[in-house]
Amino acid sequence: MSKFYVQQKLLSSNSRTIIKDEKGTPIFLLVGRWGTRGDALSLYQMNGEIVASIKQVSFVAGSRFDLYKGFEKVGTLQKILSFNRDFYYIHHLNWVVLGNISEHHYSIYQLGRKVMEMEETILSSGDFYALSVEADEDAPLCICIAAVLNYWLRNKKGVSEKLGLKKPQIIWGGC
Repeated sequence: MSKFYVQQKLLSSNSRTIIKDEKGTPIFLLVGRWGTRGDALSLYQMNGEIVASIKQVSFVAGSRFDLYKGFEKVGTLQKILSFNRDFYYIHHLNWVVLGNISEHHYSIYQLGRKVMEMEETILSSGDFYALSVEADEDAPLCICIAAVLNYWLRNKKGVSEKLGLKKPQIIWGGC
């Protein structure tokens, strides 16, 4: 199992993001942008070789993202359900993503096998996501998926704040 660290505020932003290992060594570079159909993020090894990418193919409710390993399409990520917990499915890989929005905690499973766990962590240099990936060959796709999860989380928060939406309150008593 390998552990990777990504700075939270940079993960789904339109800037270059360096992904580091447990020793703080840069392992990957994530570049690209989000926001409109056709936008993509690409993940490169530090030697410049592309290892994975994720491309936004629809922008409406239930946005979909195509996943690529190198230049080969290997799956499509789609949000299935979102309430207090999120549920996503990745077609062709048969991966299921389960998450807790408020705690920024997500796990990916394939037929009962854990593929990745993503959780918030605080290091001396800031707020990070720690990605624990069971198999190293899954790491590039998991990092791309983590970027989408963070994008959806930040987008959901942004829309709620812009619209002035608050959590519903139950008020007991008469009018």
